[in-house]
Amino acid sequence: MGTLRTAASAYVALVLSAALTGCSIDSVIWGRDGARVIQTTEELIDAMAEGNPTDLICADSAADLGRPSDWTGLSAGEPEHFFADYWEEQVPLDPQWNINLEGLPEGVTPGSTFPGDVFYRDTGEGLCVIDIAWSTLVAEG
Repeated sequence: MGTLRTAASAYVALVLSAALTGCSIDSVIWGRDGARVIQTTEELIDAMAEGNPTDLICADSAADLGRPSDWTGLSAGEPEHFFADYWEEQVPLDPQWNINLEGLPEGVTPGSTFPGDVFYRDTGEGLCVIDIAWSTLVAEG
């Protein structure tokens, strides 16, 4: 019980300090750049799920954007600086960030594919999507 109380107190302190300094909780946890990746990803998900055009896609991107239903129910996960050893296929695209997507689109069944990771290039003017890695649902539950 003491551990739970300590964890809850730490969380409250973190949220209060973020609110008092004008920072988002994402900025406190992930830093300003990581928070920007999360915010951009939420904007991308909203635009894609609604079927709206977006200027978040890099001009030279050949990413498969899928259908709006592929994006419904997804949310931004954890941003990371691009790690070339894990994402070898994306190295030629020169991304600086990637972020996993959390949740599952409505109606997916084993064997269905959906957007799993988004790769961003930082253009100096902002982030743009250079690629999307698709995941396949193996099993539910």
